[in-house]
Amino acid sequence: MSVVWSGMAMERFDLLIIGGGSSGAALAYEAVRRGLRVALLEAGDPGQGTSSRSTKLLHGGVRYLELAFKQLDAAQLKLVREALAERQYWIDQAPFLAQSLRIALPTQGPLEQAYFRVGLGMYDLLAGSAGLEPSSGVDRQQLQQVLPGLNSDRHSAVLYSDGQFDDARLNLLLLLTAQAAGAVVQRDCAVVGFELEQGKVVGVTARQPDGSTSHWLARCVVNATGIQADSLRALAEPNCQPRLLVSRGVHLVLEEQFCPSGVGLLIPKTSDGRVMFVLPFQGRTLVGTTDTPCRVAEATTVSDAEEAFLLDHLRRWFPGQTNLTVTSRWAGGRPLIQPDSERGSSKVVREHEVEQLDCGLISLLGGKWTTCRVLAVDALKAIAGQLGQTLSAPDPMPLLGAAQSPEQTTADLSDLRARLECVVPRGALQHQQIDHLIANYGLQAEQVLQQGLDASETTPLSPVVPICVAEWRYNIQFEWAKTAADLLNRRSRIGFLDQAEAERLTPAAESLLLASSISPINHQPKP
Repeated sequence: MSVVWSGMAMERFDLLIIGGGSSGAALAYEAVRRGLRVALLEAGDPGQGTSSRSTKLLHGGVRYLELAFKQLDAAQLKLVREALAERQYWIDQAPFLAQSLRIALPTQGPLEQAYFRVGLGMYDLLAGSAGLEPSSGVDRQQLQQVLPGLNSDRHSAVLYSDGQFDDARLNLLLLLTAQAAGAVVQRDCAVVGFELEQGKVVGVTARQPDGSTSHWLARCVVNATGIQADSLRALAEPNCQPRLLVSRGVHLVLEEQFCPSGVGLLIPKTSDGRVMFVLPFQGRTLVGTTDTPCRVAEATTVSDAEEAFLLDHLRRWFPGQTNLTVTSRWAGGRPLIQPDSERGSSKVVREHEVEQLDCGLISLLGGKWTTCRVLAVDALKAIAGQLGQTLSAPDPMPLLGAAQSPEQTTADLSDLRARLECVVPRGALQHQQIDHLIANYGLQAEQVLQQGLDASETTPLSPVVPICVAEWRYNIQFEWAKTAADLLNRRSRIGFLDQAEAERLTPAAESLLLASSISPINHQPKP
């Protein structure tokens, strides 16, 4: 399938998706699996908004479980059960991108210990066969061993399991896999208008980077633009009422290792009533998150007050840590469905809704990363109704970098590691580079190194994240990277780990991009 520009006839797709974040990417992947002809338009780089700015957790939601029982809220409980099943799904589908993570929930006294033991036992029970390592109690001495420096007033803790993952890479792999199966994916393609026939949406007008426009026709159009969804809804139907509340979540990365054993910390209650995470993150510490209602334009802004809020709470829990080095900071906006009552954004259920306007535009509202596939499957029911057809059963479609089954992926990755030890340049960063390649590309790691023109291009450029020029060439040729930010923030995580290091590498990245004559949208990685 090919794109034909304005003024010319073009193919009519079954499904046109606006937005290449987690919801749009999951929908494209699931739709292609069911035999639909799919096009996806993304205004910038896939995942550059909220979908690359999460807390990097695949989780059922311990706080939502507590709210479910305190408020007798069935919606919260349903969300937790869905999320626990999806947590395991992603770990199975992409074990190189997602893994189990143990987290400590500190307690004071036997009553609080018993309360959280019962609650996290219910968390394990709700997971059923999708459960990870079950929760267990630890005493003060054991707690200090896994989290040295933690406030000694904490007498004990309950350890439980959730998942940790690379959000930007998973977002990208969903789209690349969909494209390899026949979907058309166009980045830097902003929708500026809808095309109507007899009051019904039949396509869109999009603007290209050079200012030209293109027309895309489809039997069904889906708005999957996250926090921008209300803008697209209003563009389609000017009189429709806003549905979303945007809440900004701020995260900090610290050079200091607060989680040297690989066990994270859940601070059960901050001054604003939220939970707060202190998590291991590629050799450093990730701290977050805040919950501040904001305008869409302010969703990625890290305020001084929010940074101070996070550091203040961190020092309360680790009183010996006074001089802290923040190496990166970022914020993303959560697209929350407006509550009927006056509740704070921290108490809004992270549920989703598939809305269909009178004009036929389907919008994906709310949701969170862990359950984006559930949202996609729910959307397909509405899409099937609009198309007037029954969709076929989904074809097996492993993500690029994975094998046909989780067991085979694990076995193949073990064999791959042995081969990479013979290929990756020997040196102080050899093992780190092998870990990095496998964690980012899975079974595609060898193909990444093959893009190097000589041995120097497979040599690590940074001790922070051991990327190399060969990897950048792969990102440009096969993964749609067009800017230094694409290479440093989303194809790898340097910008989210160490912003100063990303700035140091920016000139080299820009030089390679300028010298490259490759058109990345016309290339696909080999399956």
